[in-house]
Amino acid sequence: MQTSRPFETGEPWSRPDLLAALRRLDDAGEAYLVAMPGDEFFEPQGSAWSPSMHLRHLAKSARPVARALRLPRLVLALRFGVHRGASATFAGLRERYLDRLAAGVDAGRFAPSERSPPADPGRGRDEVLAEWHAANRALETAAMCWREPALDRYRLPHPALGPLTLREMLAFTVYHTAHHLRRIAERRGAAADRGN
Repeated sequence: MQTSRPFETGEPWSRPDLLAALRRLDDAGEAYLVAMPGDEFFEPQGSAWSPSMHLRHLAKSARPVARALRLPRLVLALRFGVHRGASATFAGLRERYLDRLAAGVDAGRFAPSERSPPADPGRGRDEVLAEWHAANRALETAAMCWREPALDRYRLPHPALGPLTLREMLAFTVYHTAHHLRRIAERRGAAADRGN
């Protein structure tokens, strides 16, 4: 019997589908993470980031996209140029990102800063989740103002992938969110397997 991978996205491509996928990941991520003990949420997973750091990285990555989507179209065109033709596919974008990860690209300036664990881990987890939700809601609200053709015309710079159309940036955000939530779950599962 085949089971689906956690935090599956499919290959959403229209603005409504991309935003719905991001909302589903937000909901599924919260359901998964609130069930985790608060102290575990702040502990590194082996040599990797803690779940808290993953979420702070996702929020830090989504906020500038939301800000950029609120800029006038002329400003985007002048600063980042325009794209002619169709956007890349979701699968193609995913493969480019995975290739860059395999080549050793890191989070760079979007890495979360180091923080001491909070005195109240449960409350601290709620605050990090609220920060992540707020970044996702801001992105969703800003993206609602864009029509489908414009998503393929205007571009934004991505630190690892170069210029992306707005549609590609939204698709990247969906996949990037799923990727990090999946890493948390996989590393947690691997740790549990080692403990048995």
